[in-house]
Amino acid sequence: MRSATHHLREANRHWRDGRGKILAAIAAGWALSIGVRLAYPVMLPYLQTAYGLTLTTAGLLLSVLWIAYALGQLPGGLLADRIGEGTTMVLSMALAAGTLTLVIVGASAPVLFLATALFGFATALFGVVRITAISAVYPERIGTAFGLISAAGDVGNTLFPPAAGLVAAAVAWQLGFGLAVPMFALVALAVWVVVPARTSEETPGEGLSLDAARYLLGELHERPILLALAFQIVGVSVWNAFTGFFPTYLIDVKGLSATVAGGVFALYFALGIVIKPFSGTAYDRIGARVSLVVICLVSGTGLVALTLVEGFWPVVAVTALLSAMLGRGTITLSYLTVALADDVLNTGLGTLRTIYMTVGAASPLLFGAIADLGFFDEAFLVLAVLTGLSIPLVLALPEV
Repeated sequence: MRSATHHLREANRHWRDGRGKILAAIAAGWALSIGVRLAYPVMLPYLQTAYGLTLTTAGLLLSVLWIAYALGQLPGGLLADRIGEGTTMVLSMALAAGTLTLVIVGASAPVLFLATALFGFATALFGVVRITAISAVYPERIGTAFGLISAAGDVGNTLFPPAAGLVAAAVAWQLGFGLAVPMFALVALAVWVVVPARTSEETPGEGLSLDAARYLLGELHERPILLALAFQIVGVSVWNAFTGFFPTYLIDVKGLSATVAGGVFALYFALGIVIKPFSGTAYDRIGARVSLVVICLVSGTGLVALTLVEGFWPVVAVTALLSAMLGRGTITLSYLTVALADDVLNTGLGTLRTIYMTVGAASPLLFGAIADLGFFDEAFLVLAVLTGLSIPLVLALPEV
């Protein structure tokens, strides 16, 4: 109760000091962006029926979405350096509305795949810039502010996928996606009105010149950056594999119904609404090392326990432990935002996110291959081992 009250006070203070409208607009954009992307797994059965997709091609569609999202990170940072953070976010939301419309009206599987890739790329432009914009607006409370933004993303993850599924089942799959199109347009308008076109100082961009690339690489080779990058690669790989197969595991191995498994999956993200602001505050107060070690220990324990428990309530209890991993990104991204030099913040963060997201995109394929061999439990134990092996990287992180 005390923690919830504290975070409510923090949110109220951020609103009262005149920056709350900016925080709210960016939070709405992030909730919509990530919530609609995570609605794709819920909509897959409808897309399979509509376009005659097999399970393999349906899985490929999800890979296309996440790879396009990964590859859009660096262009998002470069674009923000040129036209400003606020303008980039408006462009992202407008493009998302247009490309999602193409997903809805596309008449063939190739169009669906192309539109999905474009949608993933469009939302990626928002991914980097939300971090750098918030760091500029709340330089004294980066962790807390970013925790609130991240929690808004989990509100989207909790609400949009089941809502899209319900609408698709009751009316049509096109409407399940279609309800998000005007919402993207409204958020684009809100961001355009309340978020400054540029939140950071304008730097004399050298574009993609060789000298600029050499300077960027030099900045990214700093020890704190490399350690945080390595930790993020492990963390994203674990998260992608876990979220990709957790509902299926609950159905196939733990014997839960599809509806109950979906509810447990929604609970996982709902807990992030509390965990992410708490993690951001922990970063502000005690730093990255202690916060991340606690997250690794709790989530690693949860991954092991998941293979041992049976029954609905024990699974719910373990899900609460597993939700600790949702706080990892809040802390690590706050750390990287502080560690990176101001003149390469957008481009540098975009480069790092492209690297660790692209590498992490391979983990669901490897996890699925292990599970297909009959080692579903063992696959989760591998994730627990990887989580434990990442702790030395955390302990080596210098505080910045």
